[in-house]
Amino acid sequence: MSGAQDITPVARPIHDDAIDDKDEKFLTGDLGFGHTVDVSEAAQIKNDLDVTTADVLGLEAKIAEISLERTLHIIEQIKEIHKYDQNFPGQTLARIDEFLTNPDVIDRPEKHQELIDEMKLEAVLSTENSPYAEVRANVDPTDDPTMPVLTLRVWIIGCIFSGAGSFIDAFFLMRNPPVYIGANVAQLLSYPCGTFLARVLPDWRFKLFGREHSLNPGKFNKKEHMLITIMAAVSFTNSYTTYIVPTQAMPFWFNESYAYNFGYQIMNSIGINFVGYGLAGLTRRFLVYPAAAVWPSSLSTVALNKAFHTEENETVRGPLGKLYSISRQRFFLYAFAGMFIYFFFPGFIFQALSYFSWMTWIAPDNITLSAITSPLGGLGLNPIPTFDWNVFSIWLVPLTIPTFAIMNQFAGLLIGIPICAAIWYSNSWNTAYLPINDNHTFDNTGGRFNVTKILTNGRLDDAKYQEYSQPWVSAGYITSFFWYFALYGATVTYVILYHRQQIVSASKLVWRSVLKTLRIRQVEAEEDDLAEDVHYRLMKQNYKDVPEWVYFIMLIVAMVIGMLGIALYPTETSPVVVIFGIIMPLIALVPVGLVQSVTGIQVAMNVLAEFIGGSFVEGNANALIWFKTYGYISCYQALQFSNDLKLAHYTKIPPRYTFTCQVVATLIFTFVSTGILNFQMSFKDVCTKNAAFGFTCPGHNTFFTSAVFWGTLSPKRLFGPGRRYNMMLLGFPIGVCIPLMHWLLRRKWPKSELLRQIHPVMIPAGPALWGSPYNLGNFFPNVPVVWYSWQYLRRKYPDFWKKYNFVVAAAFPAGIAVSAVVIFFALQLPKGGLSIDWWGNTVVGEGCDGGCPLLEIPEVGYFGEAPGSGKFI
Repeated sequence: MSGAQDITPVARPIHDDAIDDKDEKFLTGDLGFGHTVDVSEAAQIKNDLDVTTADVLGLEAKIAEISLERTLHIIEQIKEIHKYDQNFPGQTLARIDEFLTNPDVIDRPEKHQELIDEMKLEAVLSTENSPYAEVRANVDPTDDPTMPVLTLRVWIIGCIFSGAGSFIDAFFLMRNPPVYIGANVAQLLSYPCGTFLARVLPDWRFKLFGREHSLNPGKFNKKEHMLITIMAAVSFTNSYTTYIVPTQAMPFWFNESYAYNFGYQIMNSIGINFVGYGLAGLTRRFLVYPAAAVWPSSLSTVALNKAFHTEENETVRGPLGKLYSISRQRFFLYAFAGMFIYFFFPGFIFQALSYFSWMTWIAPDNITLSAITSPLGGLGLNPIPTFDWNVFSIWLVPLTIPTFAIMNQFAGLLIGIPICAAIWYSNSWNTAYLPINDNHTFDNTGGRFNVTKILTNGRLDDAKYQEYSQPWVSAGYITSFFWYFALYGATVTYVILYHRQQIVSASKLVWRSVLKTLRIRQVEAEEDDLAEDVHYRLMKQNYKDVPEWVYFIMLIVAMVIGMLGIALYPTETSPVVVIFGIIMPLIALVPVGLVQSVTGIQVAMNVLAEFIGGSFVEGNANALIWFKTYGYISCYQALQFSNDLKLAHYTKIPPRYTFTCQVVATLIFTFVSTGILNFQMSFKDVCTKNAAFGFTCPGHNTFFTSAVFWGTLSPKRLFGPGRRYNMMLLGFPIGVCIPLMHWLLRRKWPKSELLRQIHPVMIPAGPALWGSPYNLGNFFPNVPVVWYSWQYLRRKYPDFWKKYNFVVAAAFPAGIAVSAVVIFFALQLPKGGLSIDWWGNTVVGEGCDGGCPLLEIPEVGYFGEAPGSGKFI
């Protein structure tokens, strides 16, 4: 905001020649209230409603029109919708309570004019824009339906990026380390491509399907740009079949020759890749259309789009008391360039900056010090664990995640530290013979569990198993298991307690849509001013939606193709596993999606899919692979597609265009990645230690081990009644109790701001992240970063935060991604790779930094039951 004095609840008159017309209009009270608003009241409104000057401009006529009765009606709806919403400002809820519970407001409104003014503004903001400051900062509440969208430029650039992204990500998936290029890179590079085509393509016009089209309809616009980004987001990932097929085909793994069949690969790829679309489309009314479904991590993508296509450039006051007039686009370029250059240090020159284990460097052989403080192989209890943005953005997109989500996860991680340490130091489950925090499976000598030693023709050989070892896991992995189970119990309970009304309302809308489609009867929607936010109203008003039945047919067709892909080949797996697998995301998608759309953090379903699948298909690793694929990956993909649908929703892209482009991009992605996969499997020694160019397939090795661990051995051996890790199942009932206790406490103290900021799903989500290479060190840097952004800048310099915060959130990952690609192709790949051999690169992992056991292996050479005793279960 422009002005020499920050506006606070007790603001003084502001005197500054730099105040622009927008601020003057806000401060003098020309807001449509019908009376003069002085500076003090304006300051109070800004504080109570978390608004900036730009949020209010253009709403004066609406504010002047709205009556007190209608304001009361809308505010009652706002209270009902947002009473449990941590993203909604707490101070605004307090003012709403005061407005609704004080009868004197209606009886004698002249005595409560300031409160009434605030409520009128809040009612108009919620119906004509968004109730969330972060959304208002990045998403325009207007639309131009005449803007060209599905242009030749979109098809050319979108298809090229879809193919190129699929090629690069699929080709380097087998490499150690892999090379990934995210959709943010495509978003960055597609802008100059689009502007170039806008300059060189001729304006040739032609008619198609009764409408006139042009090869070059003018300036490259924001809708074209976002549609290309959505196409790239589909392709800049990896199909799960790129893990499944090599694991099944390679002779040193399952050695199943049918996996080389191109038809088998394509059928299963199509089945897997399109099931997620069907699920995402069927849950739009739960996860995309509601205003409360913010999808915080998507806002950086919208912000970058806005930076490239916004011509207005308002001056704002920011840190150091200065005025900042730099445009969003230029600010992005500066931040991008800065991170691009900086990442050469942790990424190549001084790699110890990534895992800054400065305490373990002092005493590298101190087991306890390393176990507690190392951000590499320990618990990461380190005040300065990293100087690498890429390391602490592994789980989330910094600067886009709300403070409450970060702090709840951080609290959960802290809770996990004494639990993990107690397990290790007490040698529970023989964990002291292993590193404290490692996600590998070990044998009874402390070495990596070699699953090939217990297999014959890809199947469990019990005689070999008895002669080898039982599988053992670290204290960190045990802690992770327990809290994952708690997380699943907490998610279901939380959604039932806090979101059941939202689910019921959305279900009614889906049912009305079904009845309308079947033409059984006309159903009129109940009057609800907030059931559809302004963005959905604009979309519904200007564009035809994709009916639910289209997504339903896509889901069924994808399932049938996937089932045929299993049934027509000797997989020794019933195709019914596809149906059973999809039941899990059908149940879990809405609860998990509601949590992610509010917090920006995903509840990963992989552990639950492996646990349930392994229990149902005991002894059959192939069946476990397919159950996990359709149970976990389908849910994961549906959430990714829902996020993309929200991007289209925010930028007002016609739904049918989005659908068409997503389908085309997915087909390109499917065929390109499958072709690359077959090309790679022809490499000599691929996925072995002797592979050229580092194509040793570390991810595929992990995938194979996981399939044998959960499928061949099965969870019953580890978590069944009387088995070693059975106690971990207590996580389920404990997880159920966490939101239940929170709900009871909130009913006892409904106005407690502390209880309101506690999210009972994010707490177990914290310690569920344990298991190397992840620990507190990967997460802690988010705390000061997010606090500075969301608590300090947002409150002290709201206009500055609104203009630049999400631009930086987009710039840093893009800079890292491009820098990593340059480092790999320019420095590491040519002539066997270039590296700098000095202490700053070699100290990482030295001594116990990478993890040391607390106890030495007993003199007999193993721990636990003796091999050959026949006592392994």
